[in-house]
Amino acid sequence: MSQSDQPTGMRKGLTNYGDAGFSLFLRKAFIKGAGLTDNALDRPVIGITDTGSGYNPCHGNMPQLLEAVQRGIMLAGGLPVKFPTISIGESFAAPTSMYLRNLMSMDTEEMLKAQPMDAVVLIGGCDKTVPAQLMGAASAGLPAVQLITGSMLTGSHRGETVGACTDCRRYWGRFRAEEIDPQEISDVNNQLVPSVGTCSVMGTASTMACIAEALGMTVPGGASPPAVTSARMRVAEQTGALAVQVAKSRLTIDKVLTEKAFENAMRVLLAIGGSTNAIVHLTAIAGRLGFEVDLQALDRMGRETPVLVDLKPSGQHYMEHFDAAGGMPALLRELKPLLHLDALTVTGRTLGEELECAAPPFKQDVIRPRDNPIYPQGGIAVLRGNLAPGGAIIKQSAADPKLMEHEGRAVVFEGLEDLANRIDSEDLDVRADDILVLKNIGPKGAPGMPEAGYIPLPRKLARQGVKDMVRISDGRMSGTAFGTIVLHVTPESAIGGPLAQVRNGDRIRLSVNQREISLEVSDEELARRAKEQPVREPAAERGYRKLFLATVTQADKGVDFDFLAAPDVRGRVPKA
Repeated sequence: MSQSDQPTGMRKGLTNYGDAGFSLFLRKAFIKGAGLTDNALDRPVIGITDTGSGYNPCHGNMPQLLEAVQRGIMLAGGLPVKFPTISIGESFAAPTSMYLRNLMSMDTEEMLKAQPMDAVVLIGGCDKTVPAQLMGAASAGLPAVQLITGSMLTGSHRGETVGACTDCRRYWGRFRAEEIDPQEISDVNNQLVPSVGTCSVMGTASTMACIAEALGMTVPGGASPPAVTSARMRVAEQTGALAVQVAKSRLTIDKVLTEKAFENAMRVLLAIGGSTNAIVHLTAIAGRLGFEVDLQALDRMGRETPVLVDLKPSGQHYMEHFDAAGGMPALLRELKPLLHLDALTVTGRTLGEELECAAPPFKQDVIRPRDNPIYPQGGIAVLRGNLAPGGAIIKQSAADPKLMEHEGRAVVFEGLEDLANRIDSEDLDVRADDILVLKNIGPKGAPGMPEAGYIPLPRKLARQGVKDMVRISDGRMSGTAFGTIVLHVTPESAIGGPLAQVRNGDRIRLSVNQREISLEVSDEELARRAKEQPVREPAAERGYRKLFLATVTQADKGVDFDFLAAPDVRGRVPKA
């Protein structure tokens, strides 16, 4: 059956009663019960994911967004149909939001395939929601447009601009170091999140918003308007209208999410000093379409891609300032020589054509020109060595330059409970030049690869004024965090990776320049330790945890479920 002959609207995916005519008759009868006419039902049907939740303040503007999207759809001649999916709020989900990302992706995919719609508007914002939606939509194969909920506004504490969540960590670190008292930490707590919306720095939510636009999945300029602004509502209306357009043209998501689109997104990730989490998410999204991410090629790309966006935690500004500076179109214009300008976007035009239509540049200090970057290389570097045969990641743009070439003694924590019990002990044998090592927080170890890689500095060192140490784990850290922190060590300790065999007092060498993370212990000694203390992989008796532990992949494969990736590999990105 040709694409033009395929059923559309309410005729799509009929419920199986053994009589297709009766199935359509029954479906129309029930939806007419909602007051819809035959005229309405003959229009393109546009689904809208409603991810509003009282547990997700990042999506607190969902009612206004839904109204604006529906308005855009109807103005363009479509029929909007909203439906709920799982919503994941970063700081409310236990054990971690990453644990539930794949579940949300499955929910999104199955609802897109089960319910009749010609296109879908995906509304997401909080860290794991956008990647989950793009993963699910990629697998479902429908025409889709991503709408970002938008960042929160900034607050003010004693004359200083503050915003979640880099400043959350900075002030909490000061409180742990006893530099500020309980009253001040309580006062700043009231100012860090002054409105609904996602974190106001270049954390994972902002990073994925920028990446969604770089992939060509949003309306131009759709990544940066803050959540509570009229600009965000106008983007929502435009998104609704665009969804009708992609439904009529049958511009399916696989025509947008191509190798060139993923390479553009990786280039943007490096140039914005984006969250290390985005590598895991991009790998998972690409895997749904049959593309493998080549970490070594990504690192080579990083050596020629400077950080141009001056936002915390790599710089000083916030997302509202990025938006005022021109947002993604302004950044993409600076990156033009490094981008695939012929990559197709959901508008039906190429990225290059969209940039030709973008507003002209103007003087500002948030988005730098390529000859005056805030950091000469991409924000993220890929490390390898006998401690991480499958690779590890460091956000070099947010690290202490003095620690990026460092050798030190390992101070080892076997897991989160061990960390909590000992990190603030006055008896902890630790010095400022040591390297903190945290095991068992990888995909299976925790489970769900929590953002515990931002290991707190031992309290007694914090009191002495220590602001950073080299920290190593098989987990993740928030994109809002900063420090000399090695993450995503692969394979993880819970499945017997070399990290499992690190002991107190071992020497570890970090060389970001050489892209190396090495344990100065012989292979023979590591093998002896592994035999002496064999690893027992985590397992569960029932439910989602059993499914997760049985099928989740490692960080270099996107921490997706192995059965959700495309069955065949079509290529590798970026191309070497």
